[in-house]
Amino acid sequence: MGDILVLYYSRTGAVRQMAQSLARGVDSVPGARARLRTVPAVSTVCEATEPAIPDSGAPYADFADLHECIGLALGSPTRFGNMAAPLKYFLDSTSGLWLKGTLAGKPAAVFTSTSTMHGGQESTLLSMMLPLLHHGMVIVGVPYTEPELSSTTSGGTPYGASHVAGVGSDRPISAEEHRLCMALGHRLAQTALKLAR
Repeated sequence: MGDILVLYYSRTGAVRQMAQSLARGVDSVPGARARLRTVPAVSTVCEATEPAIPDSGAPYADFADLHECIGLALGSPTRFGNMAAPLKYFLDSTSGLWLKGTLAGKPAAVFTSTSTMHGGQESTLLSMMLPLLHHGMVIVGVPYTEPELSSTTSGGTPYGASHVAGVGSDRPISAEEHRLCMALGHRLAQTALKLAR
């Protein structure tokens, strides 16, 4: 069984829901299994700490998760067209894995949620790809063979799955967004199993 790490940061829950949909897509591929993980928030107060185990949701990721996975899906809300600081903070700490080439040759996919339609989805997805490319990972996107990519009026890009949550984070994930998340997870798992042979 090959583990696909679905690593995300979520503040209002939309990215967490996307991660769960992506994980369902991974789990639909025989021989693949999703491993959901998150990262703790980053505080501007030096003394502030998060509990060692989150109160709810997925456990926190560690370097063993990255070492053991055969593929990685990385998710973050958009912060001014970029990934959220907690996810970047975690990735910035992976230089030891980079030196060893731990992630080189493994496939990766990205996903995001924004408040507005033009809130920087594609630039966020591209910013998330940069450290993955430095690690030598193979980027997997959403091809236009997925019919929802051409018909969605909310989230969805060829760079990765996306969601428009609304300014009040009150818009649920649409049927098209859900299917695109599942399709991306399915494609990532299929690619990972082929590359792991």
